[in-house]
Amino acid sequence: MNRMWKEYSVGFIRKNRASSLSIMIAAFISALFLSLLCSLFFNLWNYEIKTTIHEEGNWQGRISGTFDEDTITSIKNFENVKTAKINKELSNEQSVVIDICFQNMRMIYQDMPLIAEQLEIDASAISYHETLLSNYFIHDPQNASPPLLLTFYTAILLIVSFSLILIIHNAFAVSMNARIHQFGIFSSIGATPGQIRLCLLQEAAVLCIVPILIGSIAGIVLSFGSIQLANMLASGVVGRQEAHFTYHPAVFLITILAAVVTVLISAWLPARKLSKRTPLEAIKNTDEFFLKRRRKSHILSLLFGIEGELAGNALKAQKKAMRTSTLSLTLSFMGFTLMLCFLTLSKISTNHTYFERYQNAWDVMITLKDCDIRDFKQTKDLSQEKEINFVVYQKANAICCIPKASMSEDVLRRGGLEALAGNDIRAKGENYLIEAPIIIMDDDGFKDYCQQIGVPADIAGSIVLNRIWDNKNSNFRYKEYIPFLSEEQDTIMIQNAEQTEKSFELPVLTYAKEPPVLREEYDNYALIQVIPLSLWEQMSGVIQDTETDTYIRVLAKDEATLSELNTVETDLSKILNQKYDFEIENRIQEKIDNDNMYNGYMFVIGALCALLAVIGIANVFSNTLGFIRQRKREFARYISIGMTPGSMRKMFYIEAFVIAWRPFFITLPLTVIFVSFMITASYLNPEEFFTEAPIIPILLFILTIFGFVLLAYYIGGRKIMNCNLTDVLRNDNMI
Repeated sequence: MNRMWKEYSVGFIRKNRASSLSIMIAAFISALFLSLLCSLFFNLWNYEIKTTIHEEGNWQGRISGTFDEDTITSIKNFENVKTAKINKELSNEQSVVIDICFQNMRMIYQDMPLIAEQLEIDASAISYHETLLSNYFIHDPQNASPPLLLTFYTAILLIVSFSLILIIHNAFAVSMNARIHQFGIFSSIGATPGQIRLCLLQEAAVLCIVPILIGSIAGIVLSFGSIQLANMLASGVVGRQEAHFTYHPAVFLITILAAVVTVLISAWLPARKLSKRTPLEAIKNTDEFFLKRRRKSHILSLLFGIEGELAGNALKAQKKAMRTSTLSLTLSFMGFTLMLCFLTLSKISTNHTYFERYQNAWDVMITLKDCDIRDFKQTKDLSQEKEINFVVYQKANAICCIPKASMSEDVLRRGGLEALAGNDIRAKGENYLIEAPIIIMDDDGFKDYCQQIGVPADIAGSIVLNRIWDNKNSNFRYKEYIPFLSEEQDTIMIQNAEQTEKSFELPVLTYAKEPPVLREEYDNYALIQVIPLSLWEQMSGVIQDTETDTYIRVLAKDEATLSELNTVETDLSKILNQKYDFEIENRIQEKIDNDNMYNGYMFVIGALCALLAVIGIANVFSNTLGFIRQRKREFARYISIGMTPGSMRKMFYIEAFVIAWRPFFITLPLTVIFVSFMITASYLNPEEFFTEAPIIPILLFILTIFGFVLLAYYIGGRKIMNCNLTDVLRNDNMI
C-alpha cells in the first residue's frame, strides 16, 4: 500500500497540479470563511450578552416582596441556585427585590415558581430576564411568540456554513469523477476497494490539512480586523459599548472539525461509489453525462429553439453533478435576501416604535439620577432659557379601585374589561383593581397640559387619561383606543400598590383622550393619572412607590438643527452640572447614532452578502471548469452533425441563464412566505415594506451571479472550442 501511495498518489499530485491546487484552494476558502463566520458570530453573541448585562443587570430571575434576611438563605439552599442577592437600587422600605442566578439556566422556568411557592408569595411577584435568557436560547414555554432573533441568525449561519462545506465537497467530486477510469485500471490489477479508499483519504489529508489550518487562522485574523473596523465606524455613537475581540478554543475546534469531516466525507463518498463498480465498468467510463430518460424542455425549446432543447437536456443530464452548485447558489441568494428583508423590516419597526412616534414629543431628554422631583430646585434657572419649553416630571406606581358599573359603553360592547385586559386587571367584589401609574408634573408643566387639552388650569385635581387599547379591533402596531370609564366619577380612590389599606381619594379635574407631550410609553390597560406637584405633596405619604429618577423633557420652540440642540444641551448641562448626577440625550443625535448603527449593520451584512456571493460563484466556477473534460465528447458529436460554433455558444448562454436564475425562482416563493410571516407577526402594513423593499440590492446580486456564471461558461466554452474535438471523438470511440 505504501508503494502504491508513493508511486501513484504522490506522482498524481505532482503531475496534476491544477487539480490538486483547486482542492487546496477550496479547502482554504472554506476553512477561512467558516472560521471568519464562526468567530464573528461568537463575538456578536458575546457582545450582545455583555451589553444586556451592562444595561439591564446580571440576573436571570427576580423576586420582589417583603422579606427578611433568612429569605436569602432559603433561596440559596435550592440546589440549582448559584447566587441570590438583594438589588439595593430597586429595593425600598416597602419592597425588597432579590436577584437570582442559576447553575443551569434552562431550569429557570421550572425552578422560579417552586421558589415562589416555598416563600409563599404570589407568582406575579417573580419576573424573568427574558432578554438575557433568549441569548442562551431559553424561552418561556408559556410564551406563544418568544423572541427568535438569535435563532434566525443561527439558522442563517448554518445555511452559510453548509454552503461553504459544499465547496470542498464539489472540488473533490470533480477530481474523483475525472479519475474513475484510472481507478478502474487499479481495480483490474488487484487493488481492493479498501486500498483505493485509503489511498484517496491519504491524498485528501496531504492536500487539505495545511490549507485548513492556514485558512482557520486567517479567519481569526480577519475576524479581529472586522471587530476593530466596526469599533472605528461606530466610534461616534454615544453610549455604545466598545466591542472587544474574544475567542474560545471550542470555536476553533468546531471550525477545524467541520472542515476535516467534510474533507473525509468528500473523499470517502466517491471511493465508496467506485467500490460498487466492476473494474470493466470503471475502465469503460467515458466521463460523459448521459440522460437516462429524455424529456422535452418545452419552455427552453419554445424560447430558444433547438439550442434550448439541447441545453435543457444537458442540464438534466448534469442535474446530479450540478446539485452542489445549485444548492450553494440557492442558499447564498436565500441568505442574502432574507437578511436584507429582515433588516428592512427591523428598520421600519424601529421608526414606528421610536423615532416617528416621539419625533414631536422631545428634542432633549434629561434623566436626573436618584433625584426626587420635590428636591429639584432649578426650575427658575431652566425658565430663563427662552428658546425651549420644558416639563419636569417623575413617575410613581399605584392601583385604583373602580366600580364595575363605571366602565364605558364601548368597553361593555366589547365583552367587558375582562375580555379586553384579561389578567392585567383583578376583580374584587363589585370593583376592579386597576393599575394606575402616576405622572407627577411640575405645576407649570401641568398647566401647559391643561391648555393642551383645552380645560381650565387647576392644580387641585387629577387629569385621568381615559383610554384603553381596543385590542379587538386593532393591533399593537396601529393601536386604536376607546374610553375606559363612563366619566361619571368625580373622584378616584388611589391605593398603595403594596399596602392597599393606604389610600387617597383623588379629585378628578377632567378626563382626557390625549396624553401629555412626553417621551413615554403608557400601559395598554392602565388608568393613567396625571397630577401636579402641589397635589403630589399632599398624597406622597400614602403612595410611596416612586421611581428613583426624575425626568426633564425639553422641546425647542422652533424646529431646531443639531448644532442648536447641541447648544441647548450645553447650556442645560451647565445649569445642572454642579448639583445633579444626570444623563442627557439629544433627539437628532440619537437618530444619527441609530442611522450609524444601522449603517454598521448594513456594512456587516454587505460583507456577509459579498461572502455569500463568493461562495456560490466559487462553486459555479469549480463545477463549470471541472466538468469541461466530461463534455468534450458531447460537443464533438454536435460538431460531427453540423452544429456551428455560434449555436454551441448559444447553448452555453442558455445554460448559464438557467443556472443563474434558478436560485431566484426557488428563493422567491420562500422569501415571499418569510416576509409575509414577518409582516403578519409584526402587524406592519405591507405597503410600507414594499416602499422600502431592498429590490435594487437583490437585483444587483442576481446580475452579479449571472455575470460570473456567464464568465465561467465563457472560459469553459473557450477551452472546449480551442481543443481538437475530432481527436476527442476518435479517442472516445476507441475505448
